[in-house]
Amino acid sequence: MRIAVLADIHGNAEALEAVVADLEREAPDEVVNLGDCLSGPLWPERTATILRSLGWPTVRGNHDRVVAAGNVPPANRTDHFTRNDLSAESLAWLQALPATLELDGGAILLCHGTPTRDDVYLTEEVAGESTCLAAEQDIAARLGKTSAGLACCGHTHIPRLVRLAACGRTVLNPGSVGLPGYADDTPTPHRVETGSPHARYAIVERRPGGWRFEMKSIIYDWESAAREAERNGRPDWARPLRTGFYGPLA
Repeated sequence: MRIAVLADIHGNAEALEAVVADLEREAPDEVVNLGDCLSGPLWPERTATILRSLGWPTVRGNHDRVVAAGNVPPANRTDHFTRNDLSAESLAWLQALPATLELDGGAILLCHGTPTRDDVYLTEEVAGESTCLAAEQDIAARLGKTSAGLACCGHTHIPRLVRLAACGRTVLNPGSVGLPGYADDTPTPHRVETGSPHARYAIVERRPGGWRFEMKSIIYDWESAAREAERNGRPDWARPLRTGFYGPLA
């Protein structure tokens, strides 16, 4: 069994289209999407149309939840832009997404942040103005009581594979399809940077000796995405889309 794992598309339809083209060559048995699908100053409705047509198993991200709930204030520029761009059909699709999913009889857990919170990092800690790998015991605690041997999460946008020796569980974050760097104020102001503008995803393959993991980095027209962010008044998105670096916090 080969499963392609995607997360954090953030309305970047051109990155998504490049990943879909690569998936056609890879031909996995299943493709799953870990949320934060549409939110961004790029192409929310175009992205939603693609995802609705593909019908992949998809969980809800924290931005998906905010956009789906409605009444997004203009001060929340990213989600406000996204909500105003969506058709009724795409909004209904977003509102129907579950918080978590299980595959393979519960052996694989799909979530956005942690199994219980879509807005909490599973494998990262905020350290000053950046992030670092969290302690093994903290990752295990955030996993909670799930019995899944493999947990797939997004939210941090950082490709990460963690093996928890004490409990025998593995955590996979495939990285972000559509946004390789950003800044956030929660829990304290920090930036996340992957250092390259590539679209990321992962392939998980079950083999007799256990799971095999392949982290994929896909070239696409990130200059086009950066220009779209600029056209929509978001130079703070344009730089990470071009470079994978966010830059100093404002």
